[in-house]
Amino acid sequence: MRLTEEEIRALTLSAMEQLGERATPEAVKKIVAASAAELESKPDFEKSTKSSGGRIILTSFGMNAPGVVAAITTGLAKLSCNIEDISQTLMGGYFTMIMVVDISGSAKELDEIQTEMNKIAEELKVKIYIQHEEIFNKMHRI
Repeated sequence: MRLTEEEIRALTLSAMEQLGERATPEAVKKIVAASAAELESKPDFEKSTKSSGGRIILTSFGMNAPGVVAAITTGLAKLSCNIEDISQTLMGGYFTMIMVVDISGSAKELDEIQTEMNKIAEELKVKIYIQHEEIFNKMHRI
């Protein structure tokens, strides 16, 4: 299984933060390549990016409108996902939301959950990113 664009972006930002002023394209590329190889070499990598078990981190942001949070949480409920933690902030006309969601009760695989959330995001004209908690933690540990 390959890393998603969002996962590579997160690795890149983490590498740039780690390097600080010493960040060069070559140095960042080297760290990202090493981190990606380490993640992909883990025996549980395929399982953690494909499996319907465990928890995910869902991040959403966009223009605020009535029903945005309700639509996202209803979509998760229809997939038999349980929201364990949620933080939402409104700033002017914008909203951001981060959730920790248990997907172990869902019959859907992680990629199927992402597809359903993408449909909701398109309808609402917002962005919704999903990442398995294990991958999220490993990327932010760098």
